[in-house]
Amino acid sequence: MPLAREESSPLFAGTAAGTLRLIFYLAMAMVLMVLDHRNGWLWRLRYATAIVIEPVYRLASLPADGFHALSVAFADRRMLTEQNQRLREDLLLANAKLNRMAAVAEQNQRLKELLDTQHSLELHVQLARVIGMDMGAFRHRIMINLGARDGIKAGQPVIDAHGVVGQIVDVLPNSATVMLVTDPDHAVPVVVQRTGLRTIAYGSRNDQQLTLPNVPMAADLHQGDKLLTSGLGGRFPQGFPVGEIGSVEPAASGMFLEAHAQPTADLDRVDEVLVLHDLAESAGPPSLVQPAGPPASEAPAPASTAAAPRASTPVSAKPFTQPASTQSTTGTPQT
Repeated sequence: MPLAREESSPLFAGTAAGTLRLIFYLAMAMVLMVLDHRNGWLWRLRYATAIVIEPVYRLASLPADGFHALSVAFADRRMLTEQNQRLREDLLLANAKLNRMAAVAEQNQRLKELLDTQHSLELHVQLARVIGMDMGAFRHRIMINLGARDGIKAGQPVIDAHGVVGQIVDVLPNSATVMLVTDPDHAVPVVVQRTGLRTIAYGSRNDQQLTLPNVPMAADLHQGDKLLTSGLGGRFPQGFPVGEIGSVEPAASGMFLEAHAQPTADLDRVDEVLVLHDLAESAGPPSLVQPAGPPASEAPAPASTAAAPRASTPVSAKPFTQPASTQSTTGTPQT
């Protein structure tokens, strides 16, 4: 309770007793400070007093410390959440870039193999990209991005870096359809690289394989033999890999052997192909020889004018014998 204006504190009273008490208290304080400074007598008292008072300080600061801890916890949680989100986005972006780089590296490797094949064999080819696939049970075909405007024609062979892919069967202005070697309607003349056996490899409806149905029983054909194009038929050039024999077993009729082969080309993962412009030389019957008579210098002069019509007439169009009346009217001597 505040003191009235007319009242005064007994410690600072204006009397002599109050002044003496003040001087006494000041003197004791100075003596204690000097003794504590020089001898350290009061440190135990201060230490015990601090032990007693410290819980009071902690209890008094507990609300402030709790509020600060909660604010820091919420701030750290928000910061960690944002940082985690950024790290997740960076990780997804890095994985996308890594996958893209892996795909580009694989594509570059395939293109390098295709170019190496072109340069090593010195072929006249066009590089095409696969833009569509039709791998059903009865159709094994792909679509490429080259067409009639690029000089593509039906019947051209298509290869990749590993072997024969198929041939062009349908041409549009800006695209073309390729029938794969595994198509049930496809056939390619092949030769066994080890023995030179010539046969025909047909497409199959089972597991994208090639079938060799009419192999003689005495043929030397084993698992692992390589099949190459034989060049017959005038479609596929000679020497391109076609497949590898996987199994050989007797046919159902018991008169032939039936072999199955895996295609050499990567038909499941093909992305770029080469369209060949160098077709095989067509094999067929020899051309007819034109009939030739004796040289003009050795023929008799009088008979040259009369024999000229007979020499100019084809042998196949003139009868073998002529009537005597006709020969007498033409003046041609009989033999």
